[in-house]
Amino acid sequence: QVQLVESGGTLVQPGGSLRLSCAASGFTFSSYFVHWCRQAPGKERECVARISGAGDATQYTGSAKGRFTISRDNAKNTVYLQMNNLLPEDTAVYYCNVPVLDSWGQGTQVTVSS
Repeated sequence: QVQLVESGGTLVQPGGSLRLSCAASGFTFSSYFVHWCRQAPGKERECVARISGAGDATQYTGSAKGRFTISRDNAKNTVYLQMNNLLPEDTAVYYCNVPVLDSWGQGTQVTVSS
């Protein structure tokens, strides 16, 4: 019943911006941390951002810090990832994750290329 659906991924040029969305259903959304993670071919899955249930605490990995912003709208059961100054190495399938529920979305492809 728990569902996470990512959207917003596309082809974007280096230096561009993109906003990903993760729509959640089937659980009390505001009770859980949500992570944004990504996986590129040949690489391990890397979680780049997380946000607390109330949205008042966020953390980023070094590669995302200063460029990405995670946020959430609990009234809409949606978490967002605003990505600015995109680099080719940001190319990956991006997933949202609720770790304590072991819940993942289907992913959305982000390709950063000229």
